[in-house]
Amino acid sequence: MNIDIDCMGTMCPVPVVKAQIQYKKISAGDSLTIITDHSCTSQSIKDAFKKYNCEIQVEEDEGIWKIIIKKLV
Repeated sequence: MNIDIDCMGTMCPVPVVKAQIQYKKISAGDSLTIITDHSCTSQSIKDAFKKYNCEIQVEEDEGIWKIIIKKLV
């Protein structure tokens, strides 16, 4: 399962908080995708999720970032 979180136009810490809330609801192997237009969000997500057992992938296309957080076992 993948959950998309639209964070366009929102600034930190809103995307981080939304991601943490949804992360607690998903199972191992599932992922979250955060869509944002703020470049600092990817680093904030990486910092906030260091304590979780997850993989984070960041893609950027013309000022839009897609941050994928996959929950590991």
